[in-house]
Amino acid sequence: MLVIISDLHLTDGSSGETIRDIAFRAFADRLRGLAYDASWRKDGRYQPLEELHLVLLGDILDVIRSTKWLEDQAGVSVRPWSDSASQLFINKVSAITSDILKRNQASFATLKSLTRDGVITIPEATSEGKPALVGWEPTSPHRQTVKVRIHYLVGNHDWFFHLPHAPYNAIRLSVAEALGLETPADRPFPHDPYESDVLPQVYRDHHVFARHGDIYDSYNFAGNRDASSLGDAVVVELIDRFAMTVREEMANQLPPALLAGLNEIDNLRPTFIIPVWIDGLLRKTCPNEPGLQKKVKDVWDSMVDDLIKLDFVQQHHSFFHLFDKVEDLEWGLKFSKGVSHGNLSRLYAWISEKFGTKEKSYYPNALSEVNFKNRTARFIVYGHTHWHETVPLASILTDEGILNQIYINSGTWRPYHELARPHPEQEEFVGYEVMTYLSFFKDDERGGRLFESWSGVLGQRPLSEKN
Repeated sequence: MLVIISDLHLTDGSSGETIRDIAFRAFADRLRGLAYDASWRKDGRYQPLEELHLVLLGDILDVIRSTKWLEDQAGVSVRPWSDSASQLFINKVSAITSDILKRNQASFATLKSLTRDGVITIPEATSEGKPALVGWEPTSPHRQTVKVRIHYLVGNHDWFFHLPHAPYNAIRLSVAEALGLETPADRPFPHDPYESDVLPQVYRDHHVFARHGDIYDSYNFAGNRDASSLGDAVVVELIDRFAMTVREEMANQLPPALLAGLNEIDNLRPTFIIPVWIDGLLRKTCPNEPGLQKKVKDVWDSMVDDLIKLDFVQQHHSFFHLFDKVEDLEWGLKFSKGVSHGNLSRLYAWISEKFGTKEKSYYPNALSEVNFKNRTARFIVYGHTHWHETVPLASILTDEGILNQIYINSGTWRPYHELARPHPEQEEFVGYEVMTYLSFFKDDERGGRLFESWSGVLGQRPLSEKN
């Protein structure tokens, strides 16, 4: 059995909320159920599963979303697009990674525990090919361990673990030990699955091909996974800096509900919907204080100006190609240009066209994968977009029967806020927490079924109750 999860985006706590450790405990319980279900064979026999592979499909640790990038070292500015071989850069990545591991220690401990004997257990089989049902607790008599092997692929927020420099081995080792990874720590964590010695065979066994999917997003992938992308600059120099600056400069002037809402901008997709969130938040939390609203918006606009002036941004002509010209970029980001109460329907349509929402799926990219074309993969799986979906790609008659091919997106484990569709100009957002996991079966596991896809949604507490 192969299980895939992605886009957990666990941070050091300096930027937004992440999913709680209770989700990992629930996931561990669900893995036991999946392993038990997979042990039922096509002929009706119960034959205990011996092992399962868990693939972490990128953006598990979020090294980008940290305000530590804004802290200078010895008067020197270090950003994700600085020299990755420098000691200051290595120190920065190491410090952020260490803090992520500490802050999410309980979650990672649960994940690592899956690899230990006696944690994921299922009933033994009787001589009649039935489960020896004595008890459902993992330590009950007549239960046997399912070996769990955890593999890590990097995405665009944890790409630092793919860097080839030897000093990163110590950082990778800390991650591997905390998560219980099988992925070797003495070399770069793979980004392309063919960089792994193990995953290609695991994929073949389950008729799957899975990658993070960032390579199809020019905003977050510049053609080299050992280099920073423009998305990094927007996160560090705009999103992280804005929330931090507003709290530092105006916290005593702003209502608690507004400060709580600013903590949530990390959980908005796409990034360019954030001004809409800020505008609606200001109108709801301080409707009678236009001066205060303008002050907050001016901070944002000033930071957009600073972002555009960065050499790193100016050097990426592809970024401005996305927007056609700098004026379009300003229109999409700045309150003084485009974000106004009467203009949000047009802005939302523009955001959808440029960066995609549910209406813009990654499934067309699956059609170009070699494993789709040569029919070795029944399932093409991407993460990255945070939108869980299942899209049929092909149904072909072969000598062995019908071959169905399907694209599946592995979604995310995140708090999430989505703009209400009918009237975007009303700036109404609905918040919830989502959790998606995919399972794929080989040979006659799961009674001959080939896959399961599960996605759950949990309603969030009101922002006024968070802090």
